[in-house]
Amino acid sequence: MDIEVTQDSEISVFVLRGRLDAVSAPQLEDRIGLWFEQPGTRLIFNLEGLDYVSSAGLRVFLTSAKKMKTRDGKLCMAGLRPNVKEVFTISGFITLIPAYDTLGAAKDAIR
Repeated sequence: MDIEVTQDSEISVFVLRGRLDAVSAPQLEDRIGLWFEQPGTRLIFNLEGLDYVSSAGLRVFLTSAKKMKTRDGKLCMAGLRPNVKEVFTISGFITLIPAYDTLGAAKDAIR
């Protein structure tokens, strides 16, 4: 999996590409853990390039949502592919972390 982190003003964007599974989830956990050491309160997961997410990957999103809640921050997702969106919908995570069709819409929602 490839992880790219960009900054747009006060919003951090984690761009994920590839497969988020038991092998790659620790890599994302480490990167997001470093981000949480900073004072940011706006975070978007751009999932346009994410091909697959497993339960291990879902756990990373759940942990991130809980941490953002303690910060009184805002977290959302953008660009979910149909198969990834289905996993988030079936698991109920789509109600915990708002999802938007585009990165622009996600940015507008959490400003």
